Amino acid sequence: MTVKASEKAIVKAVLERYPESYAEILHIDVTKNTPAPLFQWLVCALLMSARISADKAQEAAKALFDAGWTTPEKMAATSWAERVKVLNENGYARYDESTARYLADTLDLLKDEYGGDLRRLRDKAGRDPAEQRKRLKAFKGIGETGADIFFREVQIAWEEHYPFCDARAAKAAESLGLPGDGKNLAALAGSRKALPRLLTGLVRADRDKAKDEILEAAT
Repeated sequence: MTVKASEKAIVKAVLERYPESYAEILHIDVTKNTPAPLFQWLVCALLMSARISADKAQEAAKALFDAGWTTPEKMAATSWAERVKVLNENGYARYDESTARYLADTLDLLKDEYGGDLRRLRDKAGRDPAEQRKRLKAFKGIGETGADIFFREVQIAWEEHYPFCDARAAKAAESLGLPGDGKNLAALAGSRKALPRLLTGLVRADRDKAKDEILEAAT
């Protein structure tokens, strides 16, 4: 007789296998809700939107930040060629030139429209999630997927999004027999800070084809 794992046991197995959110892996503390980490996470969302593995996108993001380009001002002081070089040498060769341009466009819009501070985007949108999504998608390289990635982590600091679950994470949750909505996943995660970790873990589990291993660990 096959024993069916409980939802809580599955969530526990996911979080034990993948204990950190993508932002936490890169040491980006979006809970501070300050310009630098919000900018860094926007850059990550842009990089992770491309048709490239999340690992490669993270590698490229880490390289950009390790180069010291952790704020809009520091990134704006770089040249297109400098950004291309770092991206090219760190797993992002296929999209290095276009992404270097997207970063420049992002910096221009961020400075001109929001003074380099994404909290102003939030305020200008009236803290309305739909309007925030619309404004985020005005950044070159950020589409629906990029906005989902951004809100997946930022919901910790921007409470109007909580509990948020994007379509990618929802599909991964349902494949494990979990509910595919933010409210129920938040309840299973147990805390506001744990929800982005769970969503990241679900996406990573699906990417790694770890379904059977997680269900086995949960029984």
